[in-house]
Amino acid sequence: MTVRLIGWSIVFFLLGCGQKNQADQYRVKIKGSDTLLPLSQLFAEELSIKSPELEVSVIGGGTGVGIISLVSGTSDIAMASRKLSLKEKMMLTDANVPITEKVVALDALALIVHPDNPIQQLTREQVEAIYTGKITRWSQVGGQDIPIVAYSRESSSGTHEFFKSSLLHHKEFDPSVLMMPATGAIMQSVQQTSGAIGYVGIAYLSPQVRALSLSWDQGETFIQPNATTVCQGIYPFVRPLQYYFRSDKLTPALKFFLNYLDKPSTHQLIQSSGFIPISATADSTSNYSADCL
Repeated sequence: MTVRLIGWSIVFFLLGCGQKNQADQYRVKIKGSDTLLPLSQLFAEELSIKSPELEVSVIGGGTGVGIISLVSGTSDIAMASRKLSLKEKMMLTDANVPITEKVVALDALALIVHPDNPIQQLTREQVEAIYTGKITRWSQVGGQDIPIVAYSRESSSGTHEFFKSSLLHHKEFDPSVLMMPATGAIMQSVQQTSGAIGYVGIAYLSPQVRALSLSWDQGETFIQPNATTVCQGIYPFVRPLQYYFRSDKLTPALKFFLNYLDKPSTHQLIQSSGFIPISATADSTSNYSADCL
């Protein structure tokens, strides 16, 4: 047994390691939101170097998929880009599954277009009209006379729910909107389609697409989505990103991973990856503000 492994055995003993299968004591399985996928993968990569005895596996699929995996026991952590729905809360209650929430970071939603699209900005009302089918050509918002091809995440995605509530004010998507299974699929589609528009978390932004400035005050002010405007509190479409885990299934490995999330070096990793570290207010309203370094 190596010195490092002996150290881990001591940690697990101090954390109250029971008589479970030893493989489970060293494994954390994470599943869910595609928005949190790249950040969770970075956590796994860093821990594979710092603590190679701990195995962290990460799979996407959407927030809804992650919540279901907690009930089925196929994951230890569900990544979520929204709060639990009433239906999910009822499902967890019926299954007698106690859930704890941990906010990991803040993320902003960005509207993206093809880099050759001359449009630089849109109002929230224009975005709503595009996704509800009232605006169908770019010329209607000052652009080229070509069709708008709108992409969205599918309904199991927390990003889909946040977009629908924040930018569409709960209005229904037009049937012409193309629903995509993953954020990466939206990025690829927008890159390849001159008339495309889609939405992603700001950590996904790249030179292959262009983020639009957005206005929430009917065109009085347009704000670019980036870490600076989120940290300044002036970009409006910001959301917390959560991990959900079962409070009755706290293995030593899971406890170690959750403690790792609170370290200053982990906050630095969160910010360097394009997400925003959070400073939680300890009140019943669960308000969270940016903790920019």
